Amino acid sequence: MAIEDNNPAPIEEEIQVEEEQVGPEGTPPIVEVEGEEAMVEEPTMDDFNVNLAEDMDERVLRRLGMELIDEYKKDKESRKDWEEAIAKGFDLLGLKYSEQTKPFRGASGVTHPLLNESATQFNSIAYKELIPSDGPVRTQIIGLQTPATEQQAERVKDYMNYLLMERMEEYTTDMDQMLYYLPLQGSTFKKVYYDSFLGRPVSKFIPAFDLVVPYYASDLKDAGRITHVMTMTENEINKNMAAGFYRDITLPQPEMQTSDMQSKIDQIEGVKNTYSDYIHNVLEMHVDLNLDDYENFDKKTDKAIKIPYIVTIDEGSSEVLSIKRNYVLGDVNYTRVEYFTHYKFLPGTGFYGNGLIHTIGGLSRAATITLRQLIDAGTLKNLPAGFKARGIRVRDDDQPIQPGEFRDVDAPGGNIRDQFFNLPFSEPSATLFQLLGFVVQAGQKFANITDMDTGMDAQNRAVGTTIALMERGSRIMTSVHKRCYYAMRQEFKILARICTEFLPPEYPYDVYGGPRQIKVSDFDQRVDILPVADPNIMSMAQRVTLAQTQLQIAQTNPQIHNIHEAYRRVYESLGTKQIDALLNPPPQPPQPMDPAKENARALQMKLLTAFDQQDHDAHIAAHMAFMASRMVQINPMVYALLQSHISDHISFKATQEVREQLAQDPQMMQLAQTDPQSYQIAFDKAVATATAEITAELVRQEMSSNNQEDPLVRIKQQEIDIKAMDMQRKEKEMMFRQENENQRANQKLQFEYDRLQQQDEASDKRLQIAAEKLNIQRRG
Repeated sequence: MAIEDNNPAPIEEEIQVEEEQVGPEGTPPIVEVEGEEAMVEEPTMDDFNVNLAEDMDERVLRRLGMELIDEYKKDKESRKDWEEAIAKGFDLLGLKYSEQTKPFRGASGVTHPLLNESATQFNSIAYKELIPSDGPVRTQIIGLQTPATEQQAERVKDYMNYLLMERMEEYTTDMDQMLYYLPLQGSTFKKVYYDSFLGRPVSKFIPAFDLVVPYYASDLKDAGRITHVMTMTENEINKNMAAGFYRDITLPQPEMQTSDMQSKIDQIEGVKNTYSDYIHNVLEMHVDLNLDDYENFDKKTDKAIKIPYIVTIDEGSSEVLSIKRNYVLGDVNYTRVEYFTHYKFLPGTGFYGNGLIHTIGGLSRAATITLRQLIDAGTLKNLPAGFKARGIRVRDDDQPIQPGEFRDVDAPGGNIRDQFFNLPFSEPSATLFQLLGFVVQAGQKFANITDMDTGMDAQNRAVGTTIALMERGSRIMTSVHKRCYYAMRQEFKILARICTEFLPPEYPYDVYGGPRQIKVSDFDQRVDILPVADPNIMSMAQRVTLAQTQLQIAQTNPQIHNIHEAYRRVYESLGTKQIDALLNPPPQPPQPMDPAKENARALQMKLLTAFDQQDHDAHIAAHMAFMASRMVQINPMVYALLQSHISDHISFKATQEVREQLAQDPQMMQLAQTDPQSYQIAFDKAVATATAEITAELVRQEMSSNNQEDPLVRIKQQEIDIKAMDMQRKEKEMMFRQENENQRANQKLQFEYDRLQQQDEASDKRLQIAAEKLNIQRRG
């Protein structure tokens, strides 16, 4: 679709005047009314975006159309060799099998897939990196980062991803197709414009053979003429005429013809042009012109200066369909508005980049020839040919002999073996097979489609070695990825400019999860729109390897690393969703507390943190009162911890007082602007003085509360109390040990008593037994 409607605002009523004289291009017309002085009328946006061809002379338009078409044909002729090289390279893709009759009927027509494999591999890697599922856009704040700019950046990112992934339905499919053409041709283009029929921006993929520039151009911005070749049906042209984008004229029916490049693509894909409608080749030319009725004069040199226009021409009839201004209203420099973005695979010697057709096309052709020779050699060896004697006849010789079949042969000469002579066909050559492997490996190495050489011992290999191998194996594709990143960034800038021109002041839209809103004012210089892809990483394997390496380094010295963040990066590189459900929340930074909680943390020997905006006097008073308690005075570690915390509050209080005093001194404020170093020295000196005064005041207050008691006496008393407590503790320990010794002695005596008592009982039993024996003897 041509770029026709640059402003969908309603058309205002025209001002009726008696006489109107058109001024220089880009300046308002001079309106002369009878009885009044000449006045300058401010042009409206609708007048600025009008189709200038509607009011121009037909002969001027016809001459302009023929001149521009001649220039277009010269530009196209200048790149004829480049087009032929691309057309021949398409034959190496192997998308269509061809029947060969040379060197014999039925020879192999297979094509080695080296070129197609390389292009497909690049497409799969680049498409995944450049177009993630969540959207290809991220934002970055330029300048001071505030909550307002953070919210603005978030709104811009959400809307741009919504626009590209939801509204612009052609974006992902065109990007996918472009990333297949890019490695083959070396150059592809994207055209970003506002489509009035769709009511939204459009980003279309343009093959390199449909965008023609002069041979001397080195960049799109330097090209004085850019021609976009569009194929449009008769109905599409009529729709543009009805909408007022094109002049309402009658175009002759074009001849049924296609370009050489399109014919080549149709041949490879196996399609045929049977379209019944008439196809027009429409040339949309972004060119600098010097129109007779809209000239721009330089007052110094009194010469006309060419300014940018968009001229749409029907190639077959040379009829000019539209002429639109191509600069911003009020721009005195007449800077051309850009709509095209150039994607390059590898830089070339001219405007167009180099692709795999240019770099490994020869290797792909050599691999194809070698592969066909190997297959043909095997075919000839398995199905030999030769000579037979004139008189010999094989019955049913028109049918090939099947395995296990015997046929009758009429051999007048006797021995059949002597009647045949086989041609000496050799087996497929092993050397030729090795040559094929070498050619394919060389092409894959350049195209970087072989596996990354990190080795099987990656876990035991040094970190630097792994990174070096990874960098060496991906340096070519990484550079290509950076060029794609730069081109996408330029494309997003054009899209952001179009959003500022056609969005309402506030635009609400709905997405999954709730409503959103974007403002036109959000697209300003405070937010930069960037691709979400990392320009230094071109594959998931590379991203995972880097994240694992970072984690490995962090684990070697966790004291100086954030282990939580290292694990998060590993999960992000793997594309894990809901990472917070897997990882524990990171440690929170210290938060302000009341003095009572800080005193409790001091008893637990935990560090305390002071903050700038706290009530320092209240905190100091609370901590000093707690330090006067017996509990703190007998614990020197807690006492020192609280004293250090009080010093922090004193520092904050002194800094705050000095800052307020200097803010009221005009001389110091002027010194801060003229000589920041001297101001900082004075500031530090004032803070040191204030700190000493606050500390002295606290000492006086403490002495007053203790009835002017000498601090040394109090410290000595504390030492005596500590010694007394130590003596009490030692006495308790001695009493405890004495009680334990007495208890053990009593237990020993009791044990000895029980033992003697048991011995006495045993002696009594033995005496009783002896007495009984004696009585028995006496009775007997």
